[in-house]
Amino acid sequence: MKGVVSMRRTTYALAAIAVLPLALAGCTEKSTSDASAEDIAVAATDTTCDVASTEGKTGNSTFQITNNGSKVTEFYVYGEGDRVMGEVENIGPGLTRQLIVALPDPGTYQTACKAGMVGDGIRADYVVTGDAVRQADENGLLEEAASGYKRYVVSQVDALQETTAQFVASVKAGDIEAAKAQFPITRSYYERIEPVAESFPDDLDPRIDLREPDVEPGDTWTGFHRIEKDLWAQGLQPDTNAMADQLQADIAELAEKVKADDFTVDPIQVAGGAQGLLDEVAKTKISGEEDFFSHTDLWDFQANVDGSQAAVAAVRPIIDQSDPDLGTSIDARFAELDAELAQYRQGDGFVFYDTVTEPQRQALSNKIDALSAEVSQVQGVVAGQ
Repeated sequence: MKGVVSMRRTTYALAAIAVLPLALAGCTEKSTSDASAEDIAVAATDTTCDVASTEGKTGNSTFQITNNGSKVTEFYVYGEGDRVMGEVENIGPGLTRQLIVALPDPGTYQTACKAGMVGDGIRADYVVTGDAVRQADENGLLEEAASGYKRYVVSQVDALQETTAQFVASVKAGDIEAAKAQFPITRSYYERIEPVAESFPDDLDPRIDLREPDVEPGDTWTGFHRIEKDLWAQGLQPDTNAMADQLQADIAELAEKVKADDFTVDPIQVAGGAQGLLDEVAKTKISGEEDFFSHTDLWDFQANVDGSQAAVAAVRPIIDQSDPDLGTSIDARFAELDAELAQYRQGDGFVFYDTVTEPQRQALSNKIDALSAEVSQVQGVVAGQ
């Protein structure tokens, strides 16, 4: 979209939209063998993205991504129009992460490694052949998970539209204190479901939630964080009202998309999204990068955790059927993290993040890591692996 950022801000791996894939573009090719029966190794460096296979069969594709570079990286699988079919982020140097992607329809998809977690990434075609398939669902648990999560997404978008309207009204009335109070509350509804916005094309998520350091030269910065800077740092600008109107329009576009009849969610990607939301906390919330001007990061932190917990809850019957001990462990880790967060609650919200010391941030990070270690297993359970 001209005048709007072209890169995707990566945060969460939910990619909850089921789409029909068409042809896209390319990167490093290692082989063109059929990889549907085994994991596909991906070797990422700061300048290369070696995908061991560029062909697969319809169904689930499992990628094992190893970061051999010096920068934190991400790995994506895209469908039509750069819709995110699956992603895994925050892969540190020397680490290996798994991504299971449901690709039920034949077509040409695209893989991408993003060293430094910015830009369009190093891309390659990934061609899927075979008849369209759907995961077996004899007891209806997958359908129940999908419909339950969709209801959750719609409920959050409804609240997001309502609170955004109030926030925009305060901004346009010049009521800075009211707008500041509404800012973190409004964002919470978005942060719980941000991966859904990321999965849509047309840079919808960057229009809504791009941070200033990620704006590329020549692009127009819009969304929550642009207005945040006006409210906390530089004062209301001549175009602040226009930015507020644009934010409201973009939220309305998101609502229209998630309420469309053809909007569906895939339980495997919902499970991956539970992990992706925790990765988002580790990537930008712990450091304080997210809400740089307002220091309301803990509201976002809590919202990401809430969203992860909702995604796990949607697939919980599947977990309980296949690995009940995992569900119990996840419950315990969520409770521990909630107890850690509780000490920073103040009134109906939280203390500002610039008052949280480095040792306290590390303690929060440790709880996120412990929870992530458990939640990272959910996608494989849901995929039946």
